[in-house]
Amino acid sequence: MQTHSTIHFMHDLQKLDKDLIWHPFTPQGEQTPEPILIEKAEGIYLYTQDGRKIIDAISSWWVNLHGHSNPHIAKAIYDQASTLEHVIFAGFTHNPAIQAAKNLHSILHPTFTKIFFSDNGSTANEVAIKMAIQYWHNKGIQKKKIVALKGAYHGDTFGSMSVGDRSLFTSPFTDYLFHVEFIEFPTAEKEEETITQFAQLANSGDVGAFIFEPLIQGAAGMRIYSARILDALLQIAKEKNILCIADEVFTGFYRTGNFLATDALSIKPDIIALSKGITGGTMPMGVTACTAEIYDAFKSDELIKAFLHGHSYTANPLSCAAANASFDLLMSESCQQQIKMISQSHTIFLQAVQNHSMVKTADSLGTILSIEVKSAGLTSYENNLRKFIYEYFLNQDILLRPLGNIIYIVPPYVITEMELQRVYKAIESFLGLLKGR
Repeated sequence: MQTHSTIHFMHDLQKLDKDLIWHPFTPQGEQTPEPILIEKAEGIYLYTQDGRKIIDAISSWWVNLHGHSNPHIAKAIYDQASTLEHVIFAGFTHNPAIQAAKNLHSILHPTFTKIFFSDNGSTANEVAIKMAIQYWHNKGIQKKKIVALKGAYHGDTFGSMSVGDRSLFTSPFTDYLFHVEFIEFPTAEKEEETITQFAQLANSGDVGAFIFEPLIQGAAGMRIYSARILDALLQIAKEKNILCIADEVFTGFYRTGNFLATDALSIKPDIIALSKGITGGTMPMGVTACTAEIYDAFKSDELIKAFLHGHSYTANPLSCAAANASFDLLMSESCQQQIKMISQSHTIFLQAVQNHSMVKTADSLGTILSIEVKSAGLTSYENNLRKFIYEYFLNQDILLRPLGNIIYIVPPYVITEMELQRVYKAIESFLGLLKGR
């Protein structure tokens, strides 16, 4: 029960928030709702100051793997903070970073020999892009074109924006972004067109890199495409000596069923960007892994050939400790069983809902489920249904942050089958509501 003092305290905090803080991806008009004040979180639930208990069905922007306030990860961070909270990573190293690299090497394909630390998904991709560009520069070879897929999203820094789709998110900055060749997204109808476009670009001889989100484009609307087509594109790239960059920021850490989405491919990329789930959603961290061939182009005593890139918090020991604790949990039998349960539950739910009159398309990949709701508006982030969908589920204490008219679920791996069913039932109720409108 809320007391008068509790209500007063909440009001004070929300006023301070409004006066002092600028929230991301949020219009700053007078009609924008006040952000919900979260007091604590545990497992899949977010607890508000006024007593609500909200299911975090999107893992707080796809980062949370093992539930909020996980005690194993929390203890690892606490223990590390008591020993070494941070040290410059140029000229120094420490055990948590070495262990984090060792953990990744134990499960990455053997071709990936080096780990470069950064601090988020955008910078992990930024590092990957710069590695690819400087690789050719160090070798004295002119291959300056970069190819990406239409609809791509790789982050919000300028390099990662440049290789992303020109959209609502990038329109103020378009004149400042470097040129990228975009090929069609390989829907079933456009697979051959995508391959032909890429082959023509590759034949020019001046393409240096191809960057892609493997098997699924997240921010573009959870658009899934086939491993067969991606393998065909990578085969062309390998034949034409084009570096391949896999943006696994979203798809890594078993989100698609495999540890990496590219584990489903016959041909492996040269560079991989990782972030989001790497620390179990507790601390910011990014990683870029590359092959020995990439690294060898930087092996020199000459400063000009060094990779002169870094961040103040590169390989932060607290983040590394969290990543190591998350890895322990991720590799456990119980977590692997949970991943299978979520994937199977999604598949069963899709069978029940895909023929609904208000469903345009429905698909799933591993622990990711998406449903495109029929709408008169465009299939994009700007679709007017976005606000309605978001508020509908939030009123039922379920956090689903739709991509326009696309509802998606990306739950923490600790969610139970009963809790998943609650989310599914809410979606079915929403579809019924739309049908009756």
